[in-house]
Formats: sequence, C-alpha cells, structure tokens
Amino acid sequence: MRPIRRVLHGVLTVAACAPLLLALAGCPGDTATASSAAPGHVAPAATAPPTAEAIAAQQEQAQKAAQQAAANQQAEKVQQLINQAEARYKSGVSNYNANHLDAARMDFDSAVDTMLASNMDLKSDPQLSEEFERLLSAINSLEMLALKQGNGFSPKIEEAPLEAVTDMTFPPNPELVARLKKELDTTSDLPLVINDQVAGYINVFAESNSFRNHMAASMQRLGKYRTLIQNVLKEEGVPQDLIYLAVAESGFQAQVVNTKSGAGGMWQFMTYTAPQFNLTRNGYFDYRFDPEKSTRAYARYMKQLYGLLGDWYLAMAAYDWGPGNIQRVVSRTGYADFWELYRQNAMPAETRAYVPQILAAVIMAKNPEKYGLNKLPPSPPVIYETVPVDYAISLNLVADVTNSTVPEIVALNPAMMRLSTPPDISYDLHIPPGTLALFNERLKDIPEDKRGSWRFHVVHAGETLESIATSFHARPAEIATYNEISAAQPLAVNDELVVPVAAPSAVASQQRYTTRRSDTLVTIADRFGVTVEQLRSWNHLTDGRIAAGRSLYVAQPVRLAPGTHVTRGRKSSKRYTAPSQHSKSAAGKSGTSHAAAHASAPAKKASKTSSKKRAH
Repeated sequence: MRPIRRVLHGVLTVAACAPLLLALAGCPGDTATASSAAPGHVAPAATAPPTAEAIAAQQEQAQKAAQQAAANQQAEKVQQLINQAEARYKSGVSNYNANHLDAARMDFDSAVDTMLASNMDLKSDPQLSEEFERLLSAINSLEMLALKQGNGFSPKIEEAPLEAVTDMTFPPNPELVARLKKELDTTSDLPLVINDQVAGYINVFAESNSFRNHMAASMQRLGKYRTLIQNVLKEEGVPQDLIYLAVAESGFQAQVVNTKSGAGGMWQFMTYTAPQFNLTRNGYFDYRFDPEKSTRAYARYMKQLYGLLGDWYLAMAAYDWGPGNIQRVVSRTGYADFWELYRQNAMPAETRAYVPQILAAVIMAKNPEKYGLNKLPPSPPVIYETVPVDYAISLNLVADVTNSTVPEIVALNPAMMRLSTPPDISYDLHIPPGTLALFNERLKDIPEDKRGSWRFHVVHAGETLESIATSFHARPAEIATYNEISAAQPLAVNDELVVPVAAPSAVASQQRYTTRRSDTLVTIADRFGVTVEQLRSWNHLTDGRIAAGRSLYVAQPVRLAPGTHVTRGRKSSKRYTAPSQHSKSAAGKSGTSHAAAHASAPAKKASKTSSKKRAH
C-alpha cells in the first residue's frame, strides 16, 4: 500500500501547486522560472512582430476605407448637382404651365448650365449622364410643344402626315392593284412595288382630306430642302427617292420631337444614335435639327443598313425598328424578305405598316397632280453660307452685321437652342447668302470676347447718339468714345457703329458682377462674353457652384502699380461706309490700341471665321 500512497502524494503535490501558478513564477522543481521572478518585477508579455501579410492586409483595408469615403463624397456631390438641376427644371415647368415662356426658358437654361458648369465629367458618370440626357430630352419636348402652339420665333409644328395612321390589313383587290399600276408613275431608283398593302394605303390616303392636306403641306415644305437633301443623298451614294421617308418621319419639319420616344429632327434620330453620326447635342444646339447635317447622318445610316441587310425594304424596316431586331427575325424565320416577314407577322404592327405607308407616300408624291398635292406652291429653297465659330456670338449681333433680323437667323439655324453660340464649342453658323464678306468685315472691329453682348448699328436718318444708346440700353459716351464721335467728327447717316452694351448690373469701367439666385457660371459667361474657364481662373473657383450675392470678376482683373495711370490714345475712326484696305488696317490697329487702354474692351483676337457656300 505504501507505493500507492507515495504516488498519491505526488499527485496531490502537483494539484496543490496548480492554484499558485497565477501568483508564483513556478512550482517546486521549476528553478529557471522561479529565479527569474524577482520581488517587485513583472515580466513583460511576449509579442511576435507583425508579418508582411498582416501589414499588407492593414494597408489594403485602409485603402479600401479611403476609396469608399471618396466614393461617398463623390456620390453626395453628384446627388447635390442633380437636385440643383432638378429644382431649376421644375421651376421651368411651373413657369411653362403658367405660360411664362421667357421665364421657363431661363429656368431650363439654368438647369442645363448647372450641370455644364459643374466641372464634373457628365459622360463618364452614368448617373450624371442619364440625368443630363433626361433633362435635355424633357426640355426639348416642352420647347417643341411650345413651337407646336406657335410660340417663339420658329414656325408652328404640324402633325406629320403618317403620324395618326395605324396598321391596317387590306383584303386582296387585284382590280385596284392593276388600275394603280396602269395609272401611276412608279419610275424610281428605289424598288417601288404596288401590291395589296401599298394599293390599300394609297386608296385610304387618297380618300382622306386630312392626309392629303398634311401631305400637301409636306410637299410645300419640301421645296425648302429638296435641293439640299438631293445633293447630300447623291454625295453619299444612296437612292434619291429615300427623300420621302421624311414624309412619314417629320413632314419635312426640321424641329419635330417625338414626345414619347425623344426622337428628334427631320429624320427622327434618337439621342443615343445621334452621336454615332456626329450629330452633336448639348445645351446650346442639337444637330439633329440641322437639315444638312441630319440628312447626311440619315444617308449614311441608310447606306449602313442596306449594306448590313442587302435589301432596301428591310433597311427601311430596320430604320423604324432597329437593325438588331430585323436580323433576329430574319435568322429565326430564314427569310430575308420584308413581305414574307409581313405575311408571317414577324414584326410589330408599326413596322409592318411603316414600309407600305412609305411606298404609298412615295408613289403619291411622284404623282402630285393625280392626288391634288400640287395646289400649294413649294416654299422657296433655303440658301445660306456657313461660318464655323468657336466663340460666343449673340444672334442679335449676327443679325446686325448681316443686315437681317433675328427671326431670319433663327430660321437658318434650327439647331440652335439659344440666341447665342457656345463660348467653347465650335458651331457651324448659317448666315444669309452673300453676307460672308460683310460678316467678317464688320466683326473685325468687335473684340471676339465681346461678341456675346455688344451690338452693331448702321445710322439712319433722324437718329441721334442718345436715341441709338437708348434702343440698345447702352451709354452714349461709350459709343462716342469707341467710335471716336466728336464735334469734329459728328454722327452721320450710314455711319457704322460698334455699340458697347453695358452688362447687367455693371457701370462704366466696372469689372465685377454680383450674382443672383438663378445665375450659373455658364449664364454669367454668356452674358459678359467670357468663358467659364476664365471666370474660374479670375475668381479662383474650384467648382461650378456659386451662391447668390457673390461678387465675381467678369473681366480680366487689372491691378495697377502705385502711381501708374492708364492713358487714352487717339485711334482712327471705326466708322466707315466704303471700307478700303487702308481703313481695314487702321481699324485693326486702333482696335488693339483701344483694347490695351480700356479693360472693358480687351484686345481683338485674329478672326477665326472661314466659310463654305452652299445653295439649296
């Protein structure tokens, strides 16, 4: 029994030692640990150095946190910008509904300008891109609705002839088909066919007074653009009779917008298709409404569709429904033939009706006497010269220097959404034929960065300096100074004057402007004939947001050294009725010296205008 007790004693000794582990350095027999724990000394806890993997994980976590914080901040800025634009758009809608169209236009411009001047990338950010496109489409739709009611400078928009026509199915009628084939001229560079569907639509259209009236009005408007369109179709190598698709799409109205789809212009390009064919669209202009540019885009698109599908009828159907949809039904059915797809009901009702309606309209247009479509005389052809400009110039000034009116300039530029070209984007400005030399000559005396606000005037009998200044909201003294009118050189009939127009809230020689509630950098730049980047630079702005009541430099800040004075130099007269080579040179030099002396009229830049003439 003794060996057992000895073993038990050993076990009890170990067990008794265990509770002391927290207080003692060791147990009996653990000499190394015991000796290291001196009275009053606590051994430090042992920690292993961090591994490279742990450091990398910590850095990655910190980087992710920073990226998330930046993303959150960006998302907040995006939402704030959208909220600002939406608030101004809603204000515009309220003014529009109250028939306050001028106020509505200002609100709409402000909504667009808020986004343009934000210094944020509207294209790469999906949310901003979607909001900007939605704003433009909504505003365009409301503006075009106003045009339909006959408001503003542009003509009233009418319903396209085929707009109200629905899909119809006609029973076989061989007698009607035979008679129309015999009576009608179907000579065309398109494969015109008269079958039951085409004959049925011809018969319906012929019996509809409404359709015939719309069709006659379309043929009348075609007179404006026929030569233009035919020239472009010829240059692009597509059939001439494709011109008649515009009967269905727009009735040859340049500014039509489909309020449901957002498609716009004579050829009804969608907003997402337009950029593929260089139809630029922004807050200042929309090239879908430019007859020449949109026709070229249409011709190239139709040529592309024909090359893809190998059939003009399928190309027309694809223009209505989309090439991908046509390719899919051709692949599914095995038929690359429009009429077979029609019989199989493989296309939507609108597309089924589209092609036979177009063919019916083409045949009727080629037989105008038969259907009374020649009762209205065709509109005179639109003729203009094109001047590319990459600075802001008001259409008021364009009208001044070309001896025309603002409505005439607007009519030549249906793509314009404002009464000014953009300050930083090139725009092909259309001016009346024969006025290019006058345009260039008269603008030479107006500083490029003042062409957004300054005016030009030819003196008429009975006018005085004061009456001219009153009509332009200008100051007589500034007009006299800039044009060197004095007792020795008094005002005379037929004198050509440059009229420096005082900017809103500005006084003579003032370089600053106090912002108002509806202002944006774009509208301020527009008003004072400067660029957004100049405003940012002069005022040290980091973004496009400006608060009401802020004072901004709107001209290059002039900081003179102590005791320095600006002297006014005598310049040659800017008035001329028969300019000579000498007077041109003198005017250019005097303009530069005058600008150097006066901050309100900066030095003129070399004219960037060039031109091409096109008769339609």
